[in-house]
Amino acid sequence: MGCGHAIVLPQVAATKLYPRTALVLLTSLNLLNYIDRSVLFAVQPLVQKEFHLSNAQVGALTSVFLLFYMVAAPLAGPLADRYSRKRIIVLGAMFWSGLTLLTALTRSYWQLLVRHTLVGIGEATFVIIAPTFVADLFPEAERGRIFGIFYLAIPVGTAAGYLLGGKLGVEYGWRSPFYVAALPGFLLALAVGFLSEPPRGQFDSLAETPERGTILGLTRNPAFWTVTLGMAASTFSLGGVQVWMPTFLSLARGYNLQAANEIFGSIVVVDGILASLAGGWLGDLLLPRMKSSYYFVSAVSMGVGVPIMILALRLKGSWMLPAIAVAAFLLLLNTSPLNTALVNSVGAHIRATAIALNVFLFHLLGDVPSPTLMGYVADRHSLEAAFLLPVIAMAVSSAILFYGMRFAPPVELGYERQASRIPAG
Repeated sequence: MGCGHAIVLPQVAATKLYPRTALVLLTSLNLLNYIDRSVLFAVQPLVQKEFHLSNAQVGALTSVFLLFYMVAAPLAGPLADRYSRKRIIVLGAMFWSGLTLLTALTRSYWQLLVRHTLVGIGEATFVIIAPTFVADLFPEAERGRIFGIFYLAIPVGTAAGYLLGGKLGVEYGWRSPFYVAALPGFLLALAVGFLSEPPRGQFDSLAETPERGTILGLTRNPAFWTVTLGMAASTFSLGGVQVWMPTFLSLARGYNLQAANEIFGSIVVVDGILASLAGGWLGDLLLPRMKSSYYFVSAVSMGVGVPIMILALRLKGSWMLPAIAVAAFLLLLNTSPLNTALVNSVGAHIRATAIALNVFLFHLLGDVPSPTLMGYVADRHSLEAAFLLPVIAMAVSSAILFYGMRFAPPVELGYERQASRIPAG
């Protein structure tokens, strides 16, 4: 009897440890993903000075990255639904880490442009595939909180990239931060290679109907489409606010540009961390009471955010920054719930393809056009008028998600049954 317990106890410990270890590794890779993106933003003036670039040429680096990121997404999704997700994640991380390292060796603008193009392709593989891997590690009832942890990488990684680039770039040259950003990626990719890949859909409680389990059926899946369109409207708002808020604080509210960036950057980091965790927690908390909890949390946050955003844009005194912080918190609160709703809206065997289509559409309809459209309105009217666009987008997102609540899949809450399926990889 004693020997039996000696064998079983380590297996139980391994069963509990495995998903958490995998989550830490994948979240760490996601963190590096966002660090790599924002390092360039931090050293852009240094790059511009060395290569004698125009503002348009510097802006093209990000535009090209996003364009190829979007194009690669629909290609990566079907591959991940057919082949080993772990291997694709490892190869993609090695690929983008290698290119990040090579950035330090670039000697011309065109080399840098090609590098940024290829990085967009490499990072798309991770962003599409990793959420499906994470979803199969934990029971459905915990997914909101788990994605809250996974997507902490967005604000933390973005801030770390600015800090890393700003510190090392000034002291050691703009190429130095890329060495530091690249090396951990190789190590984490190797560590992910030792993970056991979880069975697809091992915790899914719903059958894969034609609407949930086939590519053709995806066109008739209202749960997927309302999440995707709601996310696109939310991303339109968030993308425009991120690009134009520092300029608004500087030109319309009298802050110097450095202070405007520091203030808004601090707001985004703090709000991003708190909102990511709170959104996932709220979605999971309400799930036993309403199947549409993830849609509901996101819809309410967008709707409540509309009047607060309007107030934040009109205030000019000491209450302005707190109002902006609250509005940004509500705008970021939907990150975890919407990604959880997206994962739950489709079956496991087309999940990567569905996420790929989602990524393509919410960028195409969201943060790709919004900065340009806001700039167009600002040129012809004012920055205050330009911010009406993200406010309208928040209202549209809220309306779509409230409508989408009726299509939310009825997730089955079987904690013990689901937890017993966790592999001890």
